[in-house]
Amino acid sequence: MNRRSFLKWSGLAALAALAGGVTARSAMAGNKYYSGPVSDHFDGKLFFNPDGEEPSGLLNLVRWKLGNGNKAWPESFPSPFPQAVPEERITGDRLVVTLVGHASFLIQVAGLNILTDPVWDERASPVRFAGPKRVNPPGINMGDLPPIDLVIVTHNHYDHMDLETLWVLQGRDKPRFVTPLGNDEIIRARVEDGRFDGMDWGDRLEVGRGVTLHCEPCHHWSARGLGDRRMALWAAFVIETPAGKIYHIGDTGFHRGINYRAAREKHGGFRLANLPFGAYEPQWFMKAQHQNPEEAVEGMLLCGAGHVAGHHWGTFKLTDEGVEEPVEALHAALGKRSLSRDRFRPMRPGEVFEVPAATV
Repeated sequence: MNRRSFLKWSGLAALAALAGGVTARSAMAGNKYYSGPVSDHFDGKLFFNPDGEEPSGLLNLVRWKLGNGNKAWPESFPSPFPQAVPEERITGDRLVVTLVGHASFLIQVAGLNILTDPVWDERASPVRFAGPKRVNPPGINMGDLPPIDLVIVTHNHYDHMDLETLWVLQGRDKPRFVTPLGNDEIIRARVEDGRFDGMDWGDRLEVGRGVTLHCEPCHHWSARGLGDRRMALWAAFVIETPAGKIYHIGDTGFHRGINYRAAREKHGGFRLANLPFGAYEPQWFMKAQHQNPEEAVEGMLLCGAGHVAGHHWGTFKLTDEGVEEPVEALHAALGKRSLSRDRFRPMRPGEVFEVPAATV
């Protein structure tokens, strides 16, 4: 195999680990990350989406990659915002979110600094020389971060769990790491002295300053390689604060809106929802794991979010759509429903969003 072929295959393998394209049936005798009782989303070995849909397998991955729907991205897609230098703490009724990139947010509320799915690496990949490469720098320099109290990792895909970044954060701030079941063991292998809370769907965790985390369902899956598919749980999180509730979803398929309706029924609506709206083409392949912009707008309405910080677009090329197509489709979806574009903000790296107070 020549170097070009090797790099192409390595890139495809990296993308498969992100996109759900390789099935490894019975590759492991058991679950190497988690053992626990059977539940409505755990069969004793693997996690699953109740009444859900599994991602496509290898043959469909090949069918997708051999298709002609891929639209090239520019090598650089700079943000119109400079790299942010956040305030050290946000208190009172204020809620401020800053996009680092992709699904990485700095959430500042109730005197706490919270990072979601922090990725500062150049690639979202199991290897350093191939796989999706970022087309803009992180929206905050690591050295300009305020002290981080809490890190939420929604699942173990490489565009959401960057072990090197987590290791740096541990050495820098020693934050509390919160993640769904099984992912704590993956992180612990790199961050040996970290403080970890592994949460199941429906769990709640008090983290101080009047803030409580709720681990909630989303429709996705997990894998770090070819032999650990669905061995760690995936989740959304509700951050309940004195300044209002925040609904953070790292990745999800729309799943007929089931989880959005359940979140509103349980939590009564949100001041802010951080919702993914990119990485959705071709939809026949991606719909079980990534929602499209029209579905994201529907999700905003179903969960009762006052405002949305839109993410999961414009940093790592994971799928076929052009780099700016998600925003064009988002604006079309909002216009179709006569909704203001201010309700759903397609965030760019370095963008600082002072979230308006919730209105009754």
